Amino acid sequence: MRRDEFDEDFAPEDDPADVPRWFPGEHLPPEARAMGLTHHVPDGALLDFAGNLDGAKPLHRITAWVLLVVFGLPVVFAVLRLVFAIV
Repeated sequence: MRRDEFDEDFAPEDDPADVPRWFPGEHLPPEARAMGLTHHVPDGALLDFAGNLDGAKPLHRITAWVLLVVFGLPVVFAVLRLVFAIV
């Protein structure tokens, strides 16, 4: 039997399948949960945030591109530094 969050007996920790999707940490992939990540740790919070983005919303798309640049640019700079050190 599926309960909803408006039941007075609702306790999300009783059965994780009954936790509504909008609760924090519900956008983590199963692999991340298996590793022990939650929305309380920085890596898990970032995964939860990114998993909550909706590609149909323009602001969410812009946010995803900004995240891609923020996390990808240091890698590009490191590769460029290696290339220039070799040459």
